[in-house]
Amino acid sequence: MAATETTHTTTAAHGSWPSPVDAALAAAHDGRPEYMGTVGDELWWTAPRPAEGGRRALVRRRADGTEESLLPAPWNVRSRVVEYGGQPWAATARPTGGPLVVFSHFPDQRLYAYEPEAGADAGPRPLTPVSGVGGGARWVDPVIHPDRAEVWAVLEEFTGPAPTDVRRVLAAVPLDGSAAEDRGAVRELSDGRHRFVTGPRLSPDGRRAAWIAWDHPRMPWDGTEVQLAEVAPDGTFHGARTVAGGPAESIPQVAWDAAGRLLFASDRTGWWNLYRAEPAADGGLREPVPLHPRDEEFAGPLWKIGLNWFTPLENGLIAVVHGKGTTSLGILDPDSGTLVDTTGPWTEWAATLAAHGTRVVGVAAGPRSAYELVELDTRTGRTRVVGAAHTDAVDPAYYPDPLIRTFTGPGGREIHAQVYPPHHPGFTGPAGELPPYVIWAHGGPTGHAPLVLDLEIAYFTSRGIGVAEVNYGGSTGYGREYRERLREQWGVVDVEDCAAVAVALAAEGTADPARLAVRGGSAGGWTTAASLVSTDVYACGTIIYPILDLRGWATDETHDFESQYLHGLIGPLDEVPDRYEARSPIEHVDRITTPFLLLQGLDDVICPPAQAERFLTRMAGRGVPHAYLAFEGEGHGFRRADTMTRALEAELALYARTFGITRSDVPDLDLRS
Repeated sequence: MAATETTHTTTAAHGSWPSPVDAALAAAHDGRPEYMGTVGDELWWTAPRPAEGGRRALVRRRADGTEESLLPAPWNVRSRVVEYGGQPWAATARPTGGPLVVFSHFPDQRLYAYEPEAGADAGPRPLTPVSGVGGGARWVDPVIHPDRAEVWAVLEEFTGPAPTDVRRVLAAVPLDGSAAEDRGAVRELSDGRHRFVTGPRLSPDGRRAAWIAWDHPRMPWDGTEVQLAEVAPDGTFHGARTVAGGPAESIPQVAWDAAGRLLFASDRTGWWNLYRAEPAADGGLREPVPLHPRDEEFAGPLWKIGLNWFTPLENGLIAVVHGKGTTSLGILDPDSGTLVDTTGPWTEWAATLAAHGTRVVGVAAGPRSAYELVELDTRTGRTRVVGAAHTDAVDPAYYPDPLIRTFTGPGGREIHAQVYPPHHPGFTGPAGELPPYVIWAHGGPTGHAPLVLDLEIAYFTSRGIGVAEVNYGGSTGYGREYRERLREQWGVVDVEDCAAVAVALAAEGTADPARLAVRGGSAGGWTTAASLVSTDVYACGTIIYPILDLRGWATDETHDFESQYLHGLIGPLDEVPDRYEARSPIEHVDRITTPFLLLQGLDDVICPPAQAERFLTRMAGRGVPHAYLAFEGEGHGFRRADTMTRALEAELALYARTFGITRSDVPDLDLRS
């Protein structure tokens, strides 16, 4: 009987309920549209393809509303710059010959040019050479110059075998393909004095270029600078200078409005707000003016190069993604300071916006819908879904109903979380039986758990297992002060906040105190492992591509972008070496007494498998049941459907074994001691 036809509920133990939300279904719907842009009257974006080896496809929506993939498998439109990548493509609509697109191909990281209308035999052609040094030559955040036959982008070039042997510059690549075999044809635009840069943003008259830069040990949410340079007629940069930002001011995005004024987001007040600056006669900028001061975030952490939380419109208005905890799409009149938000079911708008005339398109999701492309007509205020439309893979009666909660942590501090109680249209738990709960720690740790439909969460809640996503101290979305609670406190505040939520749920009678679990990936994997080491709150844990050895991660066991991240999260290694040992889970495996599952991608260069393997070596023979699943071809963040299916089933099997739940729909987990 379908869920909508159920006339009564069946009583069964929490965790044992049948559910149509299986692991393969959740895996098939993993990922979201990204990196959206307009090309003429068309809308283009990248889309996940879990069933095609986890590649990212480039999709176009034609003016008639039809959608099609521009490039067949195995083309993978994804950059590896700073490993997390960023804007991987740029395109222009030409008067004749159809559009021209330039994109980064993930396997070799070369830039390619492609003309979709050139005919079936005219495939992508390489624009950049292959480098055999270290991690090679990579490209991100490209801009096709409107007047020159070049694409300008960020070049990340390895100079040696170590992950930190790398330089980054802005560079111009000829569109004729002459640089495909000759590195000398690449024209460098910036001087390379900054370790990290974003792509150039050209002023409307083409005479100025602005970009963002920063240096170690800062991360981009610590402090960045806006660079401004004059662009000569021959395309060279002159007089590059810092015009905004600094070591304690984070500016994650810049853009020009139609009048040639520079817009940027800054957290100089403790919140990422918008500012506008007029050009000055000396080539710099006049004093920036705040456009809509508010204790909300109008931007976020720059984990990927080329993210955009705002975009100017031709009529002078600005489309903005903003909020506190959850986000909205709004239209800001910078002259009057008026901000009008859209209406609709969406609670999270991604950091990608595109404008075409008076229309704005964003990527948004809500508690009952996955990420989809939503268009706002600023003339009428009406919104509509225009691409990657959400469809219910199962009856939405099986979706969880989240609760936005604020808990109290040590010292009375606030902890933000989303709680997803068990939910099934046809089943309920026995009277007096409290359900098990899994505490989810998000990655980052400078990140955020959004309030959106996630079939991985529904996979558990529809079976009678609750989930609580914790935006622990250090999370974004609540201002700089909340974000910096984790400064030198990683492994302390995050662990305490997650435990405080778990204990509160048990104390109020929401969760079974004997059946609590913790799980997370990347930085969340660290928090999970650290929680098993330092608390007795949880009965088990799922540790996913984690950091386990701080000293190793601070030296040569991660990529360049995060190689000095621990300066802020823990403290400089040479100043507080004891702190690195005291907080590393690998140094305290003797404290782990509960079962755990460790999931790892074997191609992960951010949290490498060597750390997981050393951790397991130290755990061997200690009598603690555990399982290890390692996946060939997976990096940092699982992308393949078969991997995600196996990982999710293994996680459920761990909880079933630990919590005493009988299930026959997942393979048994081989726990070793």
